[in-house]
Amino acid sequence: MNLHRRHFSVSAGLVCCLFLASCGKASKGDVSQNSLPIVPVAKTTRANLSDDVALTAEFVPYQEVDVMAKVAGYVRTIRVDIGDRVREGELLATLQVPEMENQLTRSAAALAAARDDVTTSQDRLKEAQAAYEIAHLSFSRLKEVSDKEPGLVPQQDLDVARTRELGADAQVSAARSALEATQQRSTEAEAEQSQLKTMFAYTNITAPFDGVITKRYASVGSMIQAGISSQSQAMPVVRVSQQNLLRLILPVPVSDASKIHIGQSVDVNVQSAERTFPGKVTRFAEDIQTATRTMNTEVDVPNPKLTLVPGMYAEVRLHLQEHPNALTVPLDAIEGLGSSSPQAYVVDTNNRVRITMVKTGFETPTRIEILSGLQNGDLLIVGRHAALQGGEKVDPKLAGYEQDSRTAAAGKN
Repeated sequence: MNLHRRHFSVSAGLVCCLFLASCGKASKGDVSQNSLPIVPVAKTTRANLSDDVALTAEFVPYQEVDVMAKVAGYVRTIRVDIGDRVREGELLATLQVPEMENQLTRSAAALAAARDDVTTSQDRLKEAQAAYEIAHLSFSRLKEVSDKEPGLVPQQDLDVARTRELGADAQVSAARSALEATQQRSTEAEAEQSQLKTMFAYTNITAPFDGVITKRYASVGSMIQAGISSQSQAMPVVRVSQQNLLRLILPVPVSDASKIHIGQSVDVNVQSAERTFPGKVTRFAEDIQTATRTMNTEVDVPNPKLTLVPGMYAEVRLHLQEHPNALTVPLDAIEGLGSSSPQAYVVDTNNRVRITMVKTGFETPTRIEILSGLQNGDLLIVGRHAALQGGEKVDPKLAGYEQDSRTAAAGKN
């Protein structure tokens, strides 16, 4: 038995207490059954109480974007159209940018020349190092002979050999500096070519995520401007919408905002699809809009087969609270509801009234949870209790809505 707030209506009114006067003579102290006051009663029962709220919202894509071009150019090919499903990274269109192709050709030539210069500089450095080795060896030998046999080698020959060694060493340093310069130019040429290749890669326009093409702006030959913020006239190529996961933005009333939690499961009823889909609360604003006194809450609904389409309306049933197998009674069975000492009028097995203090819990529009004071199956007098007193004997009759509910339950069985 499930009872839902805002979605349950009482089927019948209460039976009023009737008092029948005795028509025949009776001995003193003998009370006829027909003279007992008839009271409407209802039984305490176990039921699943829930607090639900129904809200209507419109499906929107999980994410949607107009795909812009990073560089300006003419559309060479376009491979998709409205309704096509695309995967992340799939090629959508290619642009033709002749000037960029020329720049790539020039950059490749400049890089090749820079690398040739590096090779030439490396060879010159090797030559300079070889010349230095010869000059150094020649000076070292002359110096060694002069040290062993002073005066044998003229001083002028030593000076000339030393000068040649120093000159060769300077040539090595110059060749090494030239090599570093050519290597730097080669690095710059590589960086320039890499940048051009990166920009040229933007001539291939790809899908940013899995989705559906919902709009096509361009055709073959269309001029596409670079999609930068300073150029508002830039035209997108296509619009991609992710629809395998949809969103519902619900305006939850402020009275229920504190009961919303991330991960709550919801039932999403789509009348146009004649189906109910599972959803889950994934995020909420944590901010109440003062104009509507509501909090925007987003529900994600998986849509792997694309059964649902953005723009469809859905009714979402939020399960705010759930009390399974609770001991419940009708609201009008409790006297002083809302006060500090609510009580119930119980009819015992001898059909006598017993007034019992009770502790109540979760409440729906028709029933209330009993936490203590009553047992399952107790008969409670419903309606007005003002004319009744504890210990009074009564004639209990099931209230009209109790009879209706039993008849409905028997019909189902």
